[in-house]
Amino acid sequence: MKLKFTKMHGAGNDFVVIDAINQKVDLTPAQWKMLADRRFGVGADQMLVVERPHSAGVDFRYRIYNSDGGEVEQCGNGARAFVKFVTDNGLTDKRAIKVETMSGVIEPTLEADGRITVDMGAPILEPERVPFNHVGLQGKQQGTDMLWPLDVNGKTTWISVVSMGNPHAVQVVDNVETADVLLDGPVIEHHPRFPKRVNAGFMQIVDRQHINLRVFERGAGETLACGTGACAAVVAGIRRGLLASPVKVATRGGDLSIAWAGDESPVLLTGPAVSVFEGEIEI
Repeated sequence: MKLKFTKMHGAGNDFVVIDAINQKVDLTPAQWKMLADRRFGVGADQMLVVERPHSAGVDFRYRIYNSDGGEVEQCGNGARAFVKFVTDNGLTDKRAIKVETMSGVIEPTLEADGRITVDMGAPILEPERVPFNHVGLQGKQQGTDMLWPLDVNGKTTWISVVSMGNPHAVQVVDNVETADVLLDGPVIEHHPRFPKRVNAGFMQIVDRQHINLRVFERGAGETLACGTGACAAVVAGIRRGLLASPVKVATRGGDLSIAWAGDESPVLLTGPAVSVFEGEIEI
């Protein structure tokens, strides 16, 4: 089967984007994993699939596969790439669209300056809904946030747990460049306290409106940027009393802007989306 695709990225978080409206797409987890392989396939952190909506009142359905071949609930940087893809390919002439995902409907908007803002919805903060098993743990309050102790490689790491449609464990570090992201990230991802695994965020506070961030993503490893990870980190930082909206999030792949008014308000993610090349691959 020949498959047409577009290679894209959002702040270095790279994607293979596939139109499943005008071509048939039915791949196994092993085939998705091969497509993501940087030596034997196209190479990507995630594969994004554009489908017709299943629900009334929305424009598209958006499916996401990590580089390990598994389908996941949400991808903020991917949502921006999704908007650019459907706009560039004439699948819509709207500047604001509604897109259904595994975790609910998101509302991305193409801004006048070419950047894209995604309404990611309100964060989920209840541990059991993230999901995170906190039974038997003694948390500690910081601001309006509850920090939880996690045993990671023989040391206690204090984390905030947030879901942006997918689970995140956010910790504050002195310096993201020297943080043990590649050592601790896999341990946190597979920690038994997270029944669906988790994305591990390492946040350095620069000032109240600027952070540096690295994220070890569930099923993908460390990526150059993580949109939902940026949202989760800012939510955690605001709740801890360390940050004030809006916040510039500097990642290894570029800068993102996150705004959140708190409580039940939606998190707004703004950043770039870039098309790199188009191609066709035999699967």
